[in-house]
Amino acid sequence: MTIGITYTESNYINYPRWILADDPSIEIIQLTSEHARDLAKCDGIVLSGGIDTHPRFYKSGNVSYTRAPEVFDENRDQFELDVFQFALDKKLPVLAICRGMQLVNVALGGDLIQDIEESGKSDHRRHGATDGMHEIRVEKNSLLYEITGHENGTVNSAHHQALGAVAADLVVNAYSADGIAEGAEWKDKADKTFLLCLQWHPERLAQVQPDNPFTMNIRKHFLAAIKDKQQLT
Repeated sequence: MTIGITYTESNYINYPRWILADDPSIEIIQLTSEHARDLAKCDGIVLSGGIDTHPRFYKSGNVSYTRAPEVFDENRDQFELDVFQFALDKKLPVLAICRGMQLVNVALGGDLIQDIEESGKSDHRRHGATDGMHEIRVEKNSLLYEITGHENGTVNSAHHQALGAVAADLVVNAYSADGIAEGAEWKDKADKTFLLCLQWHPERLAQVQPDNPFTMNIRKHFLAAIKDKQQLT
């Protein structure tokens, strides 16, 4: 099994460490635009967290919002949009984390809340080396509920943007207490491969709460979805 994880300058090592765990049968490929041909080797894709997506990709001209990066990485944005499209074309399972969730929404035609606090919501950011922690409510008829078995849970938080208008092909599967979308999945799953979008960081949550179903179960089900796909091809 080979899993491609898009490279991020923000704690990249946590992603392969979490995915690999103690399974020697998994190979990780670090995906960058310089090695795009490696995509062809992948059985599944993780879209990682990191820098804000440039607003032009969701048709916004506002690049001076609160906490906007001084320099965007449009090359990464375009590469990851291409990676996601490749995954759709090849029906590869996709796990999209934090920025990755936002990128999927943008790719499918949605947009973003550019700064959560500026929009009047609570602080969801990371402070220093410490992630925020908060409760979420899970929609009971969702894939996320099927995976975790819980209508409520505790997750970590390290972001200042969130989904705004949700893409027509997606449905939100979990919310924070202040109404921020904490997860998303296909609205109509018929004939579609596994897609789970998470606003939290399961790869870091595993370091402090390894048995939390909002990290442990997600890894297991993502890997199972890849194995199921391999058996069909």
